[in-house]
Amino acid sequence: MDVVSTQNKKIHPHKFTLWVGIGSIIMMFAALTSAYIVKGSLPGWTTVKIPTLFYYSTAVILISSVTMQAALKAFKERNMQLYRRLMTVTAILGVVFIVLQFVGFKQLWATGIRFTGSGAGQFLYIIFGLHALHVLGGIVALLVIFFRAYSAKIRNYNPVPVEVMSTYWHFVDVLWIYLFIFFLIKI
Repeated sequence: MDVVSTQNKKIHPHKFTLWVGIGSIIMMFAALTSAYIVKGSLPGWTTVKIPTLFYYSTAVILISSVTMQAALKAFKERNMQLYRRLMTVTAILGVVFIVLQFVGFKQLWATGIRFTGSGAGQFLYIIFGLHALHVLGGIVALLVIFFRAYSAKIRNYNPVPVEVMSTYWHFVDVLWIYLFIFFLIKI
């Protein structure tokens, strides 16, 4: 009986790996936002206006978090039809987020904000661009789960991959909110 109760308290290796990865991502973005604060106090620092599309992308990523959570719930209830639809919507919203970010960056570029010089624009490109890469990685994982959901060959009701995906997706959502608010306050 002790073996069973000890076994149930262990974290799944995929979840553990995810949390280690999340920890390293947090440290990276903490370092980048700290560097922004330090550099922002130096002479010659220039600020930028955040593109309006970033507000829309914030709404999109928040909605995608809701659909991802609903998809996880549907999967656990074995409502596969609803699960598939919600995963489809989540993947589409993830792509819309990336497209809005790309167009927002194009707007920044059109206003003359480049990688050269000293200012907030360079940090926006780096920090928001790194976040977009993490979201893109999440979209790839979403697509893998999406195709598995529609596969006739796979009938595995193991919730771990969906739980891992859900946790990661919520993480990139929360990370975006942090970064967006950080830049709203600091710019």
